Amino acid sequence: METRSKKELKENYKNRTVVGGIFGIKCHGNDRIWIKSTKDMAGQKNRFGFSVATNSCPEPGMLGEWKQYGAKSFAFVVLEEIEKGETQTEGEFSDDVATLLEIWNEKQKEELGK
Repeated sequence: METRSKKELKENYKNRTVVGGIFGIKCHGNDRIWIKSTKDMAGQKNRFGFSVATNSCPEPGMLGEWKQYGAKSFAFVVLEEIEKGETQTEGEFSDDVATLLEIWNEKQKEELGK
């Protein structure tokens, strides 16, 4: 690979849009959903796809359902995305994602309480 190409790849990586947010892993067998946060939505979706392809449960808390219903009955669902701002630090972005998770956890508690 040419030096110029490596430099371009590094620049493109640095300048990429970072998208994080809230996602759920939904079991279609019982409609249960596990809500999680990530600072890298695309990477998390890829990891989930790998887990399904290799039948390796991605979350210890869902192992029972994973065994009962099988990997193919689970789906990755994007609930809300947030882009990292150009001037935002990693810490600030992490805080925003954590706050978003708190909001979604409260929503879930309210739904269960109804």
